[in-house]
Amino acid sequence: METTRHFTSTVYIVNDGATALHRHAGLGIRIPPGGHVDRDELPHEAGRREVREETGLDPTLHRETAELNPPAGEVLPQPAHMLVYDINVHPDGTVGHQHIDHIYFASVDSREIDPTESEAPADRWAWYTPADLRNSDLDADTVAIGCEAIETISEQDA
Repeated sequence: METTRHFTSTVYIVNDGATALHRHAGLGIRIPPGGHVDRDELPHEAGRREVREETGLDPTLHRETAELNPPAGEVLPQPAHMLVYDINVHPDGTVGHQHIDHIYFASVDSREIDPTESEAPADRWAWYTPADLRNSDLDADTVAIGCEAIETISEQDA
């Protein structure tokens, strides 16, 4: 059986030492903004679009560009991590569908969540400090990456 793979982008947005997560209605877990990369998008563009749609905030990506100048190319922002998630696992153990997720860190100028096109209204969002993350029942990877994002953006802004 063939495995279908889709590219996705996730952005841990940071403001004043905290990151925003929302309760995903379908998954029942708290996650940062993100979604599928459209056919005409690059992964970082999708991440920015998803942040704007889901929060109304305008993100500034960490590692906006690398210090390269390829003569026939373009330098893309580097994700902090890339992960693959099994989305559809069949009873025999074969995987029917996966998401290849580009995970970015970004700063935002405000904590005022005002979604423009989102399944997650403003009341489903919460801001988490590293202490909040560590003392929560969130998935371990969300805690670890959220803390890393806060530390990275805080160091960049210092």
